[in-house]
Order: sequence, then C-alpha cells, then structure tokens
Amino acid sequence: MRQQVAVLKRKRPRPALNSRDRLFWTTLRRLWPRWADVLVIVKPKTVVGWHQTGLRLYWRWRSRPHGGRPPITAEIRALIRRWADENPDWGAPKIHGELQKLGFVVSERTVAQHLRRCPRRADAGERWLAFLHNHREAIVALDFFTVPTVTFKLLYGFFVVEHGRPQILHCNVTAHPSAAWVVQQLGEVFPDTGPYRYVILDHDSKFSPEAIGFLQATGLKIKRTGVQVPWQNGIAERWVGSCRRELLDYVIPINEKHLRRLLTDYVRYYHQDRTHDSLEKDAPHRRPVESKPTENATVVFVARLGGLHHRYSWRDAS
Repeated sequence: MRQQVAVLKRKRPRPALNSRDRLFWTTLRRLWPRWADVLVIVKPKTVVGWHQTGLRLYWRWRSRPHGGRPPITAEIRALIRRWADENPDWGAPKIHGELQKLGFVVSERTVAQHLRRCPRRADAGERWLAFLHNHREAIVALDFFTVPTVTFKLLYGFFVVEHGRPQILHCNVTAHPSAAWVVQQLGEVFPDTGPYRYVILDHDSKFSPEAIGFLQATGLKIKRTGVQVPWQNGIAERWVGSCRRELLDYVIPINEKHLRRLLTDYVRYYHQDRTHDSLEKDAPHRRPVESKPTENATVVFVARLGGLHHRYSWRDAS
C-alpha cells in the first residue's frame, strides 16, 4: 500500500478530496478509535478541521430564522437616516414617534438598531451654523480697515454690518479715528434701543472705553474676538475682502472725500445689484427677477462703480 501511495504522489502530489471523502473520514472518526492509524493522504488535524466546519454548518442551519418580524422597508430606513442627520439631538424615541404620526408601523427597538448604523451626528460646525442662523438677525459687527491714498496717506474706513441679510448699516471714512469720532458714528447707527442684541468687535484700541460704554448703554452685549483671530468676525472680514477685490484693488483714492464717495457707491451696489451665494443668488435689498417682456427684447447693461461692474436687465427692441 505504501508503494502504491508513493506512485500516487508522484502522479498527483495533492489528490483532491470531495465531500464524500470528508464525510467518510469524519464519520469514521466518531465510530472507530484507531481511525488516525490508517491515515496516509491527509493528516488527523485536517479531519478534525472538517468536523468542526461541519459542526458550524449544522448549527447555522439549526439557527436559521423561522418567520419573525418582516424587515422594514427602504423608505423607513431612508427616513431614519434623514431625520438623524437633520436633527442631531433626536434619539430613537423621537424618531419612532414621528414615524408613528406618519402612519408607519415599526417598533422603537428596530428604530434604535438602524440608528446605531447611521454615521456619527451632531457635528460642531453644523451646530454653530444652526446657532448663527437663529441669532443672526440680532447680531451686528464693527471693524476698521485701512486704505492708502495716492500720496501714501492712510485713511481709516469704519463700517457696521448686520449679520441677517447681510447689510451695511453704516460706512464712513476718516484720517483720525479718535474716540469722539467713533462714538459719533455709533450714535448715528444706534440712536436708541433697536432690534440688535449682540455686537462683535476686536481688541482694536480705537474702540475706547467711551465707545464700549455707549454700546452697553444702548442694550448691546459686547462680544470680543480673540487676539489675532479675524475669522471670529467672519462676516465683517468677508465684506472687507469683497470691497478690496471688487473696488479698492482697482482704484487709488485721492483723498478722504474721494474714498467716501467710492465706498458709498460700493455699498449701494452691494445692496441693490450684487448677488450673494448666502442669499440664494439674491441681493440684500431683494433684487426682483425680471422676466423677458417680449420675444424681441434684448439684454442691456448699466455700469456700476465706474464700469468695474454691471447690472443687466431686459429692454424691448425698438
């Protein structure tokens, strides 16, 4: 027998064993104590592995589901994922209650199981966006920016921006931003108690104790940004960046009067003509949509800021 096995190995080094062979040896292992003495082609460890695999398959077959609750539909699963993403604080009880109110029949435990599979929610950035969305109507921001003139003299631009639309509530220019001048500008913007509750400003020395006292007297709560952290006053910084890119990078002011006129024109353009991504392509003063009046109407432009920008509208062909 050994000689024949040697010849078999030379002809086919690893003979293939089918399911019947595995069943024979696993059965023989249970019925005959000396089964391992006659093994030549395979090792006893291999036969034991076959037996363990068969045991797992047997119990998997025994543990197969028999009926039970039907699986939830894809629509319910999609709603659970959507509501978990839109409402970071909602747990299984609230989502289950909303499903019941829409007529879906599902258990709260099933909702909890699918909720655990959803990606991690309650992102800090989304929470801040929700906070600003709910409070932006009551927030204003103040800031200064510098502009060099043709004679290399520095002028200081001061503005107040509302976070709601956003809109520029006030904008002025001076060569000497004294404490009295700042208080005067604030008095023009906040003559009395208004709809605003919070004001964001940095640690600039131009915001003197007199200016801070005036703001507090009008009922505004002061919110200081961190030192050298301009992103904490992002709305104001974004407006300064837009003003520079769209106007000041192409114009050299002659004097204070010239710069004040330029900024006044830009604020008018910013409010009435310029479209904003944050306002769904609308202007802060709600620019209306113009439909084509007639079939022969053509698109014409009106120059803004001396031709740096344009506003387009329809005009009937003559």
